[in-house]
Amino acid sequence: MRPWPRSLTTRLALLFALLTALLLVVAVLVQGHAVEGHLRELDDQELTGKVTLIKNLLHRAELSETLSRRLDDAFIGHDMLGVVLRNAAGRVIYAFRPDHFGELQLADDAAPDVTTIWEKGGKQYIGLQTSVEALDFWSRPTRLRALVGLDISHQVRFLEEVRKRLWIDIFLAAIVAALFAVFAAHSGLAPLRRMTATARGLSAERLGERLAERDAPTEVRDLVIAFNGMLGRLESSFRRLSDFSADLAHELRTPVSNLMTQTEVALSHTRSPDEYREVLASNLEEYERIARMVSDMLFLAQAENAYLPRLAEAVDLADEARALTDFYEALAEEKGVQIVVAGEATVTVDRLMMRRALSNLLSNGLRHSFSGSMVEIFISRQASLATLAVRNHGDTIPADQLSQIFERFHRASPERHRHGEGAGLGLAITRSIVEMHGGGIDVTSDAGVTTFTLHLPLASAAPPANA
Repeated sequence: MRPWPRSLTTRLALLFALLTALLLVVAVLVQGHAVEGHLRELDDQELTGKVTLIKNLLHRAELSETLSRRLDDAFIGHDMLGVVLRNAAGRVIYAFRPDHFGELQLADDAAPDVTTIWEKGGKQYIGLQTSVEALDFWSRPTRLRALVGLDISHQVRFLEEVRKRLWIDIFLAAIVAALFAVFAAHSGLAPLRRMTATARGLSAERLGERLAERDAPTEVRDLVIAFNGMLGRLESSFRRLSDFSADLAHELRTPVSNLMTQTEVALSHTRSPDEYREVLASNLEEYERIARMVSDMLFLAQAENAYLPRLAEAVDLADEARALTDFYEALAEEKGVQIVVAGEATVTVDRLMMRRALSNLLSNGLRHSFSGSMVEIFISRQASLATLAVRNHGDTIPADQLSQIFERFHRASPERHRHGEGAGLGLAITRSIVEMHGGGIDVTSDAGVTTFTLHLPLASAAPPANA
């Protein structure tokens, strides 16, 4: 079995040609049946007219040679007509082209008043046998059988020629329809070819190209819009990937440079075991920094691609915040910052992931708080969401940096950078964790007060807000 053509243009052309041919065939069959019926009706009228003519002539004259001459005169010029008159005994008393009739038509048991069709000598005839009344030689009424036949071979040939011509026309029309379908499909699929050409020309330097949506047909406009959207997402993702690669190289350059410098200094001349231990200890700190960075990047990659296993359980945000407060108590005392927790809410999350997100926010707040200030954690419930806000008093984040603060390796300002040694991944990790749990995060910063706010779906078993 031959496979169906894969080309959409070929499929449309074949289907269009088949549909056109099918419609024409149906139209030809219907019209042919109507023409045949009309011709048959004309033949029946012709036969009935000849029978009426014979009846009129028989009604006005007796059976004699005079009647035969009158019938001959009446039938002059009717080359397609055949007439046979027979008496009750079956004897032929008049015949006009009797060669039109076959043995079945001339048989005594032929059905009366029934139109029949027959073939003889390669020709086709239609005839009618009926009973007529005449006067004999003594002017007495008598019954005769009249057999009237018409040669309809010319009609049959005409219909055959018409059918042959129509089949040729159907074939030609199907070819024309197929060509038209190829042209229509070729024109209609032009946007797809442009999409193919655009896709072939895509590269890292040409991700900004787009298809013209206004010129696209309605049937493929959604596809063009989706294709342009895909290009936009690819361009955005590639730009982020490029920025991330540059940032990662920049972040790794410092610890790698430190390691190389310290190692070169250590190898420049012979040193004591204590001095080598000091160099190795310093190198270990850089290795730990690189390890943390790699671990954080791996976590982000797995989180953004939904590869991290997640254990959902009911978590009391107030309890987690207080546990982290105890953990960071020493650091807070060292910086002269007080941590305050207020409110409560229960959410269904992965406890370890959520603890990491809260730890990042609290650590960030402590690093960037002024000495003698306060880091406040407010927990509340609004409709179906739990809200956790971490507020600290420190340097104001510039307004133009707020939309980028959750990007990888981004630091809001040099002033904030000097407050810590973070690689700029903590807030990106926090956002990924929150979004994994169906929530969101936002930030505001004004007049030295910066607030990070988490929004998480409440646990189904959480008590109502007024409980």
